[in-house]
Amino acid sequence: MTISQTVTRNLPYLRRYARALTGSQTAGDAYVAATLESIIADRQAQEAKLVSRPALYQYFTKIWNSISLNRSTEPGVKGSAAERRLSSITPLPRQAFLLLAVEGFSESEAAQILEIPVEQLRGLVEESGRELAADIATDVLIIEDEAFIAFDLEGLVESLGHRVLGIARTREEALAIAGKKRPGLILADIQLADGSSGLDAVNDMLETFETPVIFITAYPERFLTGERPEPAFLIAKPYQPSTVSAILSQALFFEHKASRREHRASA
Repeated sequence: MTISQTVTRNLPYLRRYARALTGSQTAGDAYVAATLESIIADRQAQEAKLVSRPALYQYFTKIWNSISLNRSTEPGVKGSAAERRLSSITPLPRQAFLLLAVEGFSESEAAQILEIPVEQLRGLVEESGRELAADIATDVLIIEDEAFIAFDLEGLVESLGHRVLGIARTREEALAIAGKKRPGLILADIQLADGSSGLDAVNDMLETFETPVIFITAYPERFLTGERPEPAFLIAKPYQPSTVSAILSQALFFEHKASRREHRASA
């Protein structure tokens, strides 16, 4: 693939990323245009064969970090609630969050793009989660039968500024907790110790209310078949805390609602 093909294929995504960073399409496009102009004029970039998506984003990041085009528009974001929330995150954590949660890069790719160690990237993602939580803090229900994992998730959720509504080890416990107070987000294991299912518990709850759901499982391949409705958010065990942080923040940030028709979990 040539540099031109790489740019053409990824230009819509780069414009999306730039808009999210700056808070407006006009400002974002100014950075994208500056990036394209620099690539054309930069012989070293051409010689380096800038032919991968991470490499293109890495080049864009250098432009973003080196010049100030229309950055004054950031504080006055007038877009959606999600865009206003994003504008409140400081720049570097914002980049880390977007690269993982929105652009879909792996941790190693995002670290490459930002030219930082993976551990630093994870710290930035957790920081972005805390900054978002200041605006969208919610009550989280944890459905997990393994005590160590449950306590680990509880600590992570609270470190991000959210409140743990309760920890359920079975389907019945989950329904009892949700019956007392509606959770703003659910973290759910799929296979529980007593033989009950986190999927069934979530389905029961979604019959009466809607809320974002993140499933955590040691067997993600069983639920990513492409042949039936699949969980909108799925984390594989063992997980990285930064992954949970990014996906949790993403679920709340974009206000994805689990609907009975589109997001109903299926066993």
